[in-house]
Formats: sequence, structure tokens, C-alpha cells
Amino acid sequence: MTYHLSRWIATGVGTALLAVFTPACAEKSPAKEEFVQKREQMVQRDLAARGITNQVVLAAMGKVPREDFVLPTYRAAAYEDHALPIEAKQTISQPYIVAAMTEAIRPSRDDVVLEVGTGSGYQAAVLAEIVKEVYTIEIVEQLAKQASSRLKTLRYTNVTVRAGDGYVGWPEHAPFDAIIVTAAPDHVPEPLIQQLKVGARMVIPVGEQRGGQDLLVLEKQADGSVKKQSLMPVRFVPLTGEHVDQD
Repeated sequence: MTYHLSRWIATGVGTALLAVFTPACAEKSPAKEEFVQKREQMVQRDLAARGITNQVVLAAMGKVPREDFVLPTYRAAAYEDHALPIEAKQTISQPYIVAAMTEAIRPSRDDVVLEVGTGSGYQAAVLAEIVKEVYTIEIVEQLAKQASSRLKTLRYTNVTVRAGDGYVGWPEHAPFDAIIVTAAPDHVPEPLIQQLKVGARMVIPVGEQRGGQDLLVLEKQADGSVKKQSLMPVRFVPLTGEHVDQD
């Protein structure tokens, strides 16, 4: 199945989108039961119909209440397939990108997963529905605190949030069964490769801001090298931090 870039240009969870969808009906909020219906429609219309086939991923996307991860003004638009604004002038990724990145790591129940770029906490919540443990790092301290509180309120007890530089990963809890990176460096950070188990996968957007990026899936080999696959062209905002060279 082929998708046009203009249909799904996206950023990672918790990063600023270049063009944010602003719905005319954003000030209206449907009743809770309507959110359940909208969530089910989103899973079928925007995920399953567009090639997401992992039933565990689809079930997780159908369970996590995305309306609780967006600003109140945008709750009515929570199940449109667009990025939306969150706190600190950042965004939550569109559902399709979240599902595609989750599916790409081939998650399983006993996995311990690292996420770089917590944002609102939505991607971490989706992972938490599937895997044993999620460690997630957010460089914007305000977002890290808010995401941690939100995830606790929603009773995601298997997610640990840290405010810090995701480029260096989280070595205390490595090696990981999978890593998801939600902002684009111009190269794959070596510390993250080192923190992957042999046979584990990392999904990461890589490339220059001026030239576009590829969403890559890396699988670590027994000799420490990585097997690389390109999933799709994307446009994420840059990975930032004290260990990342800035223009």
C-alpha cells in the first residue's frame, strides 16, 4: 500500500509539528461514550484500512483514551488522524504514525522498551498496554512532569518517566527489547544502538531538516552491527539535547 507524504507528514510525540491541524469544531467535546465510538472508528478507518495489521497494536490503539492526552480545547478532534497541540508549544503525533512505529518494533508482552521523546505520554501509554515495562525520556521538563502525572492518573503503573537528554538513552535499564525515537537526529545515536539487545529493534526518523527524513527500522545483529530498513519518508522536528550538534 502506498501513501502520499502530504497525507501523513508527522512529528514524534512531544515535538513541535511544522503545520498543526486546527479543527473548526475544536471547542466542542463529545460525551464519553462518543469518544469510545470515535476511537473504534479511528482504528478501522485510519489504522487497519491503511495497513496496520498487528492485532495487539490495534487493540492498544483502541483502548488508550487519546482525548486525555490533548489540550481540552481539542478533545473533540482527538480521533482525527492529525497531530494536535499539547503543552509547551509541542504536539501529539497523529494516530497512524504512533501505530506504525509501535508495529515496527514488533512488541511483545515481556518486552522492556525505551522511548525517547515522551511528549504528552500517548505513545508511552500505547506501549504500556502491550509490553512489560516502558522507560521514557523527555527533554522538556514541563512535559515530563505533566506526562508522568497523566499516566499515573490513568493507572499506567508500568511506565517510568525521566526528564533528560534522550540521545544518551537510559543505560541503567539497558539493554532494551526495543527503542522508539520520536524526533529526528541527523544520524543514529550510538548510545542507543549500544543499549539494544541482540535481535532487538529501534524505530527512528533520521535526516536533515532541510532535506527530509526516512523513518528507519534498525535490527541489532550478533556482531553489534545493525540491519537497516526504510519504512517511509517523514518530517519530524530535530532531536535536541546537549549531546546533539545544533546548526
